[in-house]
Amino acid sequence: MTEIDAKTDGLVPAWLTLPDIAEMLGVEVTRVRQLVKEGQLIAVRRGENRALHVPAAFIDGDKVVKGLTGTLTLLRDDGFTAEEMIEWLFTPDPSLPGTPAQALSENRGTEVKRRAQALAV
Repeated sequence: MTEIDAKTDGLVPAWLTLPDIAEMLGVEVTRVRQLVKEGQLIAVRRGENRALHVPAAFIDGDKVVKGLTGTLTLLRDDGFTAEEMIEWLFTPDPSLPGTPAQALSENRGTEVKRRAQALAV
């Protein structure tokens, strides 16, 4: 797992630990680790104890935000690292408006995926 720099860390308004996510999703922590391993979530090491954290915006109540997994796949296929994916998802895009992460949480995943696909060109 990647340890992120302070600039990228500052882009994300809130973070959740893997046990927090497990509780929200109603699953075991091992299942959350599997979601990270499968690329359905991004986890990075941060904080003084370097624990794994996931941006809180990636969780919507008791599920992973719709469209996130596909977007992460596109970004990964474009060669993005976990840190670069987080930076892209949380950097404001005036054409959306807002950030790609906000657009995903507002069920505007098609627009986000279109922009992610354009990065490969």
